[in-house]
Amino acid sequence: MRIAVFGTKPYDVDSLTVANEAYSFDLRFIEARLTSQTAELARGCDAVCVFVNDHGNERVLKVLSDVGVKYIALRCAGFDRLNVEEAHRLGLKVVRVPSYSPHAIAEHTVALLLCLDRKIHRAYNRVREGNFALNGLLGWDLYGKTVGLIGTGNIGYWTAKAFKGFGCDVLAYDLYPTDQVRELGVEFVSHEELLARSDVVSLHVPLLPSTIHLMDAERIAMMKRGAILVNTSRGGLINTQAAIDALMSGQLSGLAIDVYEGEGDLFFEDRSSSVHIDPKLSILVSLPNVLVTAHQAFFTREALANIAEVTMENLAILDRGENCPNEVLPPKP
Repeated sequence: MRIAVFGTKPYDVDSLTVANEAYSFDLRFIEARLTSQTAELARGCDAVCVFVNDHGNERVLKVLSDVGVKYIALRCAGFDRLNVEEAHRLGLKVVRVPSYSPHAIAEHTVALLLCLDRKIHRAYNRVREGNFALNGLLGWDLYGKTVGLIGTGNIGYWTAKAFKGFGCDVLAYDLYPTDQVRELGVEFVSHEELLARSDVVSLHVPLLPSTIHLMDAERIAMMKRGAILVNTSRGGLINTQAAIDALMSGQLSGLAIDVYEGEGDLFFEDRSSSVHIDPKLSILVSLPNVLVTAHQAFFTREALANIAEVTMENLAILDRGENCPNEVLPPKP
């Protein structure tokens, strides 16, 4: 099988090359992201392998189909940028990596919160400048605080377990509560009650039509005044302008995000020499009570190895003409 791997970085080349030793696929690494302008590069390939911010709209899918591509392998869990219905209509099979390291995401969630709360990022810069004063670095104990998790899938479960380990009271809201999460001592409540009671609200749900701007001005106003909002899931879950307004008014005392709703043309690239940065993101990174990382929560050795191995196995299953358990199907009508 010949595979065009789009949006590749050196770490992608390394991990996929190692995983491919067991399969001997013909991998063609392409640095450019998949777009309607680059899709033609997949001509002659049986499959494309794409990442979270590659494009998968109708125009892109049409080009892929026209140049002979049969399979789309997502080396990520989310598929909100891919038109699954159109892919299915064109006969393109789509597979993904539903879980690669929930521990990595959970650990990064806690790391973001601790760094923001204890002002570690600010302290680091101060000490490098010879400033050893503590003024402005006051935080609060995580122990005894109430953390609300919206979404308790695999990542949400491990995040709950981590916060319980810190001695937090953990609330959760999920359309499908599970006994596994309850056994951790987590209390399932309504969305509104969770927002009203939590000192920290952390998001762990996929980006779907029903969850776009899940945290808008109305929902943020329901939160306990002075609470912190954390997002390591998908940027579109938060209305950025509403978050900025809440930070300015003090409704939110802090925002810690690894994802951003306008990240598609920014993240995973070096934009340090450009002055044309998203204006809302520029505001966020300038605020002392905001911490932003560039979609790196997944970025561990273990996660990269798991992503590569599952991606290669997904493609091997399709190459054998078998049904893949990680295939992404259109929603049932």
